[in-house]
Amino acid sequence: MSSCVLMPVYNEADTVGCVLDAVREHFSGEIVVIDDGSTDKTPMVLAQRNDVAVVHLDHNCGYGCALRIGFDVARELGVSHVVTMDCDGQHEPAHIPEFLAGVQGGTDIVSGSRYLPASGTVGTAPADRQEINARITEEINRVTGWSLTDAFCGFKAYRLQALAGLSLTESGYAMPLELWARAWHHGLKVEEIAVERIYCDRDRSFGVALDDPEKRYAYYMEVWRKALESR
Repeated sequence: MSSCVLMPVYNEADTVGCVLDAVREHFSGEIVVIDDGSTDKTPMVLAQRNDVAVVHLDHNCGYGCALRIGFDVARELGVSHVVTMDCDGQHEPAHIPEFLAGVQGGTDIVSGSRYLPASGTVGTAPADRQEINARITEEINRVTGWSLTDAFCGFKAYRLQALAGLSLTESGYAMPLELWARAWHHGLKVEEIAVERIYCDRDRSFGVALDDPEKRYAYYMEVWRKALESR
């Protein structure tokens, strides 16, 4: 059973090289980087590496879109299990073996949680992001009967065969909500593992329209409701 680490990246020239080096300390398999139309020096940093497979998109298509493209690339490579993580230094690569053990053991989606008792913390996430995460997570649990603690962590592992039947179309940051709805519809087995809550940059933007917390919450809820209503 082969596996890969999938990393969408957009304008992360300052961190992507160090993150890839850290991943290599814990994972010797295929690393797939989707450069989502970066306009900084990210493509130059990636061009200096010979240990990763890079797909350069000619425009920024969004977080969800980059992940979907990455899943397709993983399938073309014959991969059966995928770990997704960010390139901004907020995910600790030492957890990669633990994520893979979960999906290789039969779980369909293993999701990192920054809010379990065993989750360590480095820095403090803005209060509005924590509040929205908590509200959305509570809504997901109300509908599904699950006991998630972190709806939005991008550090995950997937059994690719389990994703094959899911129709994922959301291109933006709300893609995880569509994923949870589809996973619930299809009866996928989901579990969480504790990961560190690392937050070093309080100024990161979702884009002008979504930096307003209530607009962002409304967008998330719209995607969630639409995904629930369409099977």
